[in-house]
Amino acid sequence: MFTIKNYVRAQSLEEAWTLNQKRSSRILGGMLWLKMGRGTVQTAIDLSGLGLDTIEETEEGFSIGAMVTLRQLEQHPGLNQYTQNAVQKAVKDIVGVQFRNLATLGGSLWGRFGFSDVLTMFLGMDTWVELYDAGKIPLTEFVNRKKDNDILVNIIVKKQPLRVCYMSQRNTKTDFPVLTCVASMIGEEARTVIGARPGHAVVVEDKDHILKNFKNMTKKQREEAIRKFAEYAAANVKTSGNMRASAEYRTLLVEVFTRRTWETVGGMKDEY
Repeated sequence: MFTIKNYVRAQSLEEAWTLNQKRSSRILGGMLWLKMGRGTVQTAIDLSGLGLDTIEETEEGFSIGAMVTLRQLEQHPGLNQYTQNAVQKAVKDIVGVQFRNLATLGGSLWGRFGFSDVLTMFLGMDTWVELYDAGKIPLTEFVNRKKDNDILVNIIVKKQPLRVCYMSQRNTKTDFPVLTCVASMIGEEARTVIGARPGHAVVVEDKDHILKNFKNMTKKQREEAIRKFAEYAAANVKTSGNMRASAEYRTLLVEVFTRRTWETVGGMKDEY
């Protein structure tokens, strides 16, 4: 249980940002993780009146407000068509529909939670975040940025040619994931993301250029490259153990899911 001393429904982003500069203030999202904790919030700042709960699609990409819920993402036709339903697959097992009707995209990304399916999925696209003070920065940079008192306003997904596959392992259907994985071709870039290590999601840097020119490889070349890269990912992604799985099991999943997602992206397999 937590206690809110003062509740403010912000009338502007400027007002919200000013209030949030005090350490005792807190931006409210869906409040699902906040209410599980203990403590006192001196000033709770509600952004729900600022129009940040819509998804706008243009020829250039998607602009997603920070207050958009996971359920909105799950049901958005344009976003799911663009991602071959990977977004829907990434969020569909997050607790339940009632939970996803409240949990927000902004809260999910701002928290940079280790268990976040959402962070893994959005790192697998050309995603940028728009911060009130710092402006627009790539999500790949934001994920390693020190938390501060800025405000996440919008999430921008640029429409590059995309082929993407999302997979996760759970001990039970709606539990936190044991491991999450995305493989994607963003234009000519091959990107692999591993999350729930249980640390926050990371982009696997292909220092050996194993997947370079993946699009132009023959089927046999792709199969060999995928095998080598899956082994490379397992050797280079740091995992650890917790109550859900051991580090060794997670490392095994890194290799298996890296292979399976890239087989899907490469056209060798349909969905597993």
